[in-house]
Amino acid sequence: ALVLFVCGNKDFLGIIPEKLSIALAFIIIAVWWLLVTVPLLKNYQQKYYVENNGSKLSESFSRLGKTIKNMYHNEKKVFFFLIAFFFYIDGVYTIIDEAVAIGTALGLNQVGLLVILLLTQVVAFAFATLFGKLSNKYSSTSLIMVCIFGYFAVAIYALFMQSLWQFGIMAFVVGMFQGAIQALSRSYYAQIIPANASGEYFGIYDICGKGAAFMGTTLVGITVSLTNSINVAVATLGILFVFGIFFFRKAIKIER
Repeated sequence: ALVLFVCGNKDFLGIIPEKLSIALAFIIIAVWWLLVTVPLLKNYQQKYYVENNGSKLSESFSRLGKTIKNMYHNEKKVFFFLIAFFFYIDGVYTIIDEAVAIGTALGLNQVGLLVILLLTQVVAFAFATLFGKLSNKYSSTSLIMVCIFGYFAVAIYALFMQSLWQFGIMAFVVGMFQGAIQALSRSYYAQIIPANASGEYFGIYDICGKGAAFMGTTLVGITVSLTNSINVAVATLGILFVFGIFFFRKAIKIER
C-alpha cells in the first residue's frame, strides 16, 4: 500500500506519468513478494497434510464444518481466541486504514503524510523485532494483551487529537504495536491448535482476520455521518478492543 501511495502520487514524484508509476508500483510489489518467498520455498517442509479424496470443494467445506463443530465443543480455548482476534484485529486494520483520513482532516499535506507513513514502517520493524526478543522472556498472552491495550489507548487518544504533532505521536504508537500484534497472534494461535489440523485451523484464522474487515469501517462510517468527526469515529473503535480483551481473557483462563 505504501509503494502504491508513493508511486501513484504524481504530485510527489513529478517525474513519470501517473499510469506508468502505478504499473511500476505493482511490479515492485511483485518482486518484493518473489524475494521474500524464495527462502520459504527452499526451506519449508510440510509435515501435516490431508490426502485428496473426492471433490476438493465439497471435501473442503465438509472438513471446515467439522473443524468448527469440534472447535466449539472441544477446543474452547481456540474458539474464544478466534472471537477475540475477530474483534481486535479489525480495530487494528481500521486504525491503520483511517490514518490517511485522519492526517488529511488535520491538514497534513501529501508529502508530510508520506514522511509519517514511512517513519511508521521503520518504527513497526524496530518494535516487531523488539517484541520478538521479549517473547523469549515473557509469555505471548501478556505481550498480546499489551498490544491490545496499546491500540485501545490509541483509539481514545484520537478523540483529543487536534494538531499534526499529535498525529505523529499516534502514528508512532500505532507503529509500535502494528507488526507485533499480528506476529504474536499468529504465533500464539499456532501453539494452541492441533498440529495435525493446522491447515483447517489457520483457514478459519484467516477468515476471521479478513472477514472482520467490515465492522470497523462500518462503525467509522456511521459515526462520521452522525458526528461529522473522524476523531470521534476512530475513538469508537475502542469498543472493538474492549470486546477483544474480554474474549482474550476468557481464552487465557481455559486450560488445554
